[in-house]
Amino acid sequence: MMELLKSPPGLSNLSTFLILTLPVLSIVLGFVTYAILAERKVLGYMQLRYGPNRTGGRFGLLQTVADVLKLLIKEDTRPKEADRPLFILAPVIAFVPSFMVLAVIPYTESVMFANIGVGLLYFIAISGLTTVGMLTAGWASNNKYALMGGMRSAAQMISYEIPLLMALVGVVLFAGSLNLVEIVEQQQYIPYILLQPIGFIIFFIAATAELNRTPFDLPEAESELIAGYHVEYSGFRFAFFMLAEYVYLFAMSALITVLYLGGWNPIIGLGFIPDLVWFGIKFSILVFVFMWVRATLPRIRPDQLMEFGWKVLLPVAMLNIFLSAILKEIFF
Repeated sequence: MMELLKSPPGLSNLSTFLILTLPVLSIVLGFVTYAILAERKVLGYMQLRYGPNRTGGRFGLLQTVADVLKLLIKEDTRPKEADRPLFILAPVIAFVPSFMVLAVIPYTESVMFANIGVGLLYFIAISGLTTVGMLTAGWASNNKYALMGGMRSAAQMISYEIPLLMALVGVVLFAGSLNLVEIVEQQQYIPYILLQPIGFIIFFIAATAELNRTPFDLPEAESELIAGYHVEYSGFRFAFFMLAEYVYLFAMSALITVLYLGGWNPIIGLGFIPDLVWFGIKFSILVFVFMWVRATLPRIRPDQLMEFGWKVLLPVAMLNIFLSAILKEIFF
């Protein structure tokens, strides 16, 4: 298998890295820009309103671009009593892992950054670091609302992370590997969403909490915490937090596509469609579903999330592991 970052003859590793990764990062940033616009339009249509429809023409195509420019030129303020080093570092801690997890996502058999044996483990481990950035932001802001938001992010991580990991056990049992490429290859004929419907539902719910999206956007919770952990941030530092959220939407949708929807594998009989197109179709459906959930469900209370995680998701995830082991032993 040829990996995307394999150095061509005559190019240094750094040159190869820049040549091959900058376009991909540009695609991700473009996705973030227009995913925000798409979400606002989806929310608008589902709630019987228009959404952005002025800036940039009839469809508001430049509205998000204008929002980004506004954030970049907006005054950067810091609370007088804030912990300055941590206040500056927190957006970076939250932002950098969101791009690091993209390194192991296989978009096709040959389009990927790195094919490592424990890609799934790497993704889960790195993605958890963003919570540290949120908690740091809340603590460093010297603001009770921000601190409460940071503490909520840590509390809900404990509630959803264990069911999320346990939901993956079924996939690992069937694939026999933590390598994401091998997991996709094992789904050539049957996607794991058919063999692991319970695990898929658990993982999707926990992933929604991981992304801090409605109905689990408790660390922000405008109704009671103003803006939560980033209430004291403005300008480009605030943009870092928002960028991390939507890059994670990209990464998590891509991961679910790989784990449960067969990645780039086509529907039988439609193999003439390019692999990357198949991946994009499945990925886009998942992004739309995340937006659909946000438009439909109200935010729940923190105690409801923790009770749901421990009393519902965890027992069901354990049951799913038991059923997966029996299914594999009998039929596979």
